[in-house]
Amino acid sequence: MSSPDLRLPLPFRSSSDIALITQGAEGLVYRTTFLSPDTHCALKVRPRKAYRHPTLDARLTRHRILAEARVLVRCAKEGVSVPGVLGADWDADAAWLAIEWIEGRTIRACLDDFLHHLEDQGATLEDSAELKDLMKRVGHAVGRLHDIGIIHGDLTTSNLMLRHAKEEATQNLEGDVYLIDFGLATTSSQDEDQAVDLYVLERAFGSTHPQAEGLFKEVLKSYEQSFRRGKTVLKRLEDVRQRGRKKSMLG
Repeated sequence: MSSPDLRLPLPFRSSSDIALITQGAEGLVYRTTFLSPDTHCALKVRPRKAYRHPTLDARLTRHRILAEARVLVRCAKEGVSVPGVLGADWDADAAWLAIEWIEGRTIRACLDDFLHHLEDQGATLEDSAELKDLMKRVGHAVGRLHDIGIIHGDLTTSNLMLRHAKEEATQNLEGDVYLIDFGLATTSSQDEDQAVDLYVLERAFGSTHPQAEGLFKEVLKSYEQSFRRGKTVLKRLEDVRQRGRKKSMLG
């Protein structure tokens, strides 16, 4: 029998169904179950940081766990598609947040697979109504988020997921788009903040899927239609782009 992972919160150390998914500077993410074997969850763990003063570390950890949980609860209440909050403990040696496990694939993985599929079929992006429809759903999801005054803070195609009702073929783009990973989320209804959020997604989209960069206009079109102040934010996005170009030119 293997020894328990001491980085795990005490309630999860005896679990036989647990796997480390990602590990970052601030914490770890596991796939496991919560309370019952049928309730799969994503467990976000923030261990204590020895390089911080204990009091400061405890305050920061408490703030970040609570802030992410509150944003997720608010989004769910307002009808934005996000994982549900199952439980949390910010006072433990390893503070944790358990959220609903979203069965599906990231938008990044969906695009990678579908673009390969189109290439194999000898089809072009312009022929793909499925891709355009997926981009519209992405734009709608981000528009709904901004409409309730939430800034994601790290919008990438890896933090957007396509939820499947069942196992799907890789070329199938049906399903609901979910926003995940709200560790950097903030509350704001400022045009500037919302435009920067969009700009981050646009840059991420262009860098990971340059051959499909032209499809991002479908995201923006849907965003404008789903958000009452969408047109104003898109105008501000032009200013953000110009600043980004100047910054790139100056290095």
